Amino acid sequence: MTYTIKEVSALTGLSIPTLRYYDKEGLLPDLRRKESGYRIFSDEDLYVLELIECFKQSGLQIKEIRYFMTLVKEGDATLQERFEIFRSHVERLIEKMESLQKALKHSQDTLDYYEIAARTGSEAAAQKEYQDFLRNSGRRI
Repeated sequence: MTYTIKEVSALTGLSIPTLRYYDKEGLLPDLRRKESGYRIFSDEDLYVLELIECFKQSGLQIKEIRYFMTLVKEGDATLQERFEIFRSHVERLIEKMESLQKALKHSQDTLDYYEIAARTGSEAAAQKEYQDFLRNSGRRI
């Protein structure tokens, strides 16, 4: 199946300028064009766009993504290098998730504190109740 840039924008949530930028940067190496110059996206291109967004979420820069796409075009000779890039990608995602889990826990603890403070109308009164709450729940003070 083929898609117009407008359809791909609607399907992916990526803006048309972003899609044009990715094309210009060489991130969509197999992107075809009509004789008129309009881009024609395939299902494979949609998969590549998902991969690009995944890489971006893990912190890869455009130049690193472009390099990966170059390796894909080179074929089987680059499988080991692509494997290493993906292994590193997964490790970065795990680190990011662990960091976000810590931030979420801290935020939830702070929310619990402010819930008590808002209910009691005083931070001073809330501190004792919050410490008791943490002790009773087995959480660190």
